[in-house]
Amino acid sequence: QVLMLDARNHGCSPHSPMMSYEAMSLDVQHLLHHLRIPQCIVLGHSMGGKTAMALALQRPDLVERLISVDISPVSTACVSEFSAYIAAMKAVKIPDGVSRSAARQLADKQLQPVIQVPQIRQFLLTSLVDVQGRYVWRVNLEAISNHLADIMNFPMFHKPYPGPALFLRGSNSPYMSSKDYPEIRRLFPKANVQFIEGAGHIVHQDKFEEFITAVLNFLPPP
Repeated sequence: QVLMLDARNHGCSPHSPMMSYEAMSLDVQHLLHHLRIPQCIVLGHSMGGKTAMALALQRPDLVERLISVDISPVSTACVSEFSAYIAAMKAVKIPDGVSRSAARQLADKQLQPVIQVPQIRQFLLTSLVDVQGRYVWRVNLEAISNHLADIMNFPMFHKPYPGPALFLRGSNSPYMSSKDYPEIRRLFPKANVQFIEGAGHIVHQDKFEEFITAVLNFLPPP
């Protein structure tokens, strides 16, 4: 059984002024409790990967295995880049009543000067939604902007997660570095770091087959 969880202030999840990894970990804990799931294999990409790590470190009893995709349990030094993304998204102007395809084309064109990588623009455009004839961003840009430093950082933990962990790293991505390995080993002593050749930060989009193979190989036998 696979569950796909929207993080707070993303997707269809409720908006909240709070945006910390402790809060997002609690969201997952509450969901597991609500669904009566005693233990799970948790997989997260980027911010979701940090949330998954926080969950494993806070409540190792809930996490059978951990998969973190292209992110480490350290500070991510891209705050200015994400600030520029948020500013560009806030500046997008789309006339009312246009079709979805036209709205996406207009938004894509307006984002292009700031966000040159097409895959990142396409990823962001998935959050552009039609609300009663007006196109708006589904994500809570204000809360994300206000807590960007928290999102880029990672909480301090002292007790390691004892279970198996897989860190998938895109070979063309700047989001993970060999400098992160000591902290990965400290917090996740059973961690295995695996490269996905030719993938950027959005590993599962860039190299889907290789990503799925790596995940399936890490899962326990049925």
